[in-house]
Amino acid sequence: MFVETVLPLGKADSGLKTSDGAIDITKVPADAALVESLGYDGLTVRDNKDDPYILSTLALQATSRIQVSTAVAIAFPRSPTVTAMAAWSLARLSGGRFVLGLGSQVKGHIERRFGMRWSAPGPWMRDYLQALRDLWGAWQQGQPVAHESAHYKINLNVPVFTPAPLAAGGIRLQLAAVNPYMCQVAGELADGVCVHPICTPHYVRTVMWPAIERGAARQGRALEGFAVAVAPLVATGPDEETVLRKREEIRGRIAFYGSTPAYAAALAAHGLDALAEELNRLSRAQRWSEMAGLIDDEVLDRYAIVADHDHVAARLIERYAGLATRLEFSIPVTGPAVAERLQDIVRALKAA
Repeated sequence: MFVETVLPLGKADSGLKTSDGAIDITKVPADAALVESLGYDGLTVRDNKDDPYILSTLALQATSRIQVSTAVAIAFPRSPTVTAMAAWSLARLSGGRFVLGLGSQVKGHIERRFGMRWSAPGPWMRDYLQALRDLWGAWQQGQPVAHESAHYKINLNVPVFTPAPLAAGGIRLQLAAVNPYMCQVAGELADGVCVHPICTPHYVRTVMWPAIERGAARQGRALEGFAVAVAPLVATGPDEETVLRKREEIRGRIAFYGSTPAYAAALAAHGLDALAEELNRLSRAQRWSEMAGLIDDEVLDRYAIVADHDHVAARLIERYAGLATRLEFSIPVTGPAVAERLQDIVRALKAA
């Protein structure tokens, strides 16, 4: 299993993470080097408070072995050409170690945070990914760009603005998906799927994977090498007190995810339709403090893994072996002893 972590690691003595949860961008190179030294296969960066392509650049410059992925960069606010060129530059910089992970975001963010007009995300994403493929193919082969779809018309190929071919070949593309339509788009045009933490193994097997297969069949593609990248909710720590505290934090995260209509299907697959509706009602009423109380222990254990450092690797392997090809796992590095324990956990996961 390919094992990756997410920046920031949250090292207690590094200053990497500020009080409001933002990354200290000046510490990214050192943290990326630490990730590589711990034995991870890769690291991921978010598109939250810093530009993910800048974070990726810093991490790639500071490392020589690990992959660096955006998990995920928001696609729609950036034109396909802008995203294609950013990924192309990072692929060239890293010798092929960059993985482009893209997501759609929800309507409220696209309209009210980015100031754009909303459109049905599945067809929009299909046009977006096909535009990326057409741009990359034209650049690699030295041919004119020719993409026309409902959302994009891209056919200007001025030499001064056209990147040279990549020596390392193509760029791996992964798509964040929850609902069947977006999973089908991933099967059609992506090299992997980024699984949202609210999606259980049952949901991936019974809802997501069949849709991915339908998409691949539509394009006549084989799914050999197709990545299933999971980022599970994990409550872990060196002792019971820490595990229980993190368990309660995750209860709130499940409630937040469950309140989002776009993720309702992931709860409905387990007969939790009424819970999703109630969480959404409370979120619309801004009654955030009440939501975590609706996540009982049975629901929490369904969506999260709760285990101390001695048992967390075995629990992850038990849940995701035979399903996940990439697994995102992180614990804060608070000192040499924890770093050594983390290396043991990473080795066990990689061997699975």
